[in-house]
Amino acid sequence: MGNFWHRFSQNKRYFSVAVVALLIGVIVTAGCTAAFNSATGQGDKSTGQVQAAPTQEASQAALNYVPGGNPNTIADIVEQVGPSVVMINTTVIQKSQGIDPFFDDPFFRYFFGQGVPSVPKERRSQGLGSGFIISSDGYILTNEHVIDAADEVKVTVSGYDNAFPAKVVGTDKELDLAILKIDAPKPLPTAKLGNSDATRVGEWVVAIGNPYGLDHTVTVGVVSAKGRPVPVQDRIYKNLLQTDAAINPGNSGGPLLNLNGEVIGINTAVNAAGQGLGFAIPINTAKEVMDSLRTQGKVVRPWLGVSVLDITADIQQYFKLPDRRGAIIGEIISGSPAAKANLQVGDVIRKVDDEVIEDAEDLVDTIQKKKIGDSVGLEIYRDGRTLLRLVKIEEKP
Repeated sequence: MGNFWHRFSQNKRYFSVAVVALLIGVIVTAGCTAAFNSATGQGDKSTGQVQAAPTQEASQAALNYVPGGNPNTIADIVEQVGPSVVMINTTVIQKSQGIDPFFDDPFFRYFFGQGVPSVPKERRSQGLGSGFIISSDGYILTNEHVIDAADEVKVTVSGYDNAFPAKVVGTDKELDLAILKIDAPKPLPTAKLGNSDATRVGEWVVAIGNPYGLDHTVTVGVVSAKGRPVPVQDRIYKNLLQTDAAINPGNSGGPLLNLNGEVIGINTAVNAAGQGLGFAIPINTAKEVMDSLRTQGKVVRPWLGVSVLDITADIQQYFKLPDRRGAIIGEIISGSPAAKANLQVGDVIRKVDDEVIEDAEDLVDTIQKKKIGDSVGLEIYRDGRTLLRLVKIEEKP
């Protein structure tokens, strides 16, 4: 028993951080059960209240008021951008072994027993989504969940009788973005990308997509909010645009447009709890990573190699911290830049170079702005002392 308490005393620093991390993890996990679902046409695979919105309605406000007083504004936008919006059909092939129907009879089973010959079986599941062309040579932007696990991807473009087979060029599950490539006989119409940062709450927006396979369906609404964190199944979106423009299964990956006909968002999720709640990934998020997805097939992310937590009042009191500014390290990945720099669990990162770190999210955002190979100076607080550590940023594995 004495040895146990001796070991506990030696490790209580790590134990306390781990316990707090566990509690916070439980809270975060519980918070991820909100009733949201990806707006994909692959059917509802979830349980409880998590499902796609069952109906399709334009914003009631849009029926009572014409943006800018010009009845042709929406029609002009659709005419301009519509040809660049595509329908994406996916097929997932599941293979298994089954009994040859000829031998699936009690008579043959009596003689062959378990030795009845088997034959390969194939089950094909269909999915549906939207996307939009971002370059005339056939690159298309959509959601990652639209093409996730697909064995076949085909893209239907306005003006062509047959769908084009598509190649998945790059994907990122964390951001829920994907780029496809098709080869067409002539240059394709493209959508103009806008600036989602300049978008204001209350601005009118237009969504174009293929809900339930109804190609080029147009709905209208407003930007209801910006910067929404939304948990959807196995993802946590951090910075979505919220809109009351109707977004339904099959809309995923389609464009959300401003009244200049510019893409400001990628339609992504709907709320199953009620109408008038749709969400879109800001186009600026996609613009930051499109080159990486095209050229490397993935998003290259800077990496420090730590898991960090916000400093709560309890953590501040236990570690006798002067204030709650900074991010406390709860875990260090073996072989990571942080491990190589001799950071320790329980260290509080208070500055990166000259930038003050307010909390865990602030640290993550600051590191993401760095480049692979950058050397950054970390100001850390450990056991009542302020220390400086130089860390070389690496690519996240």
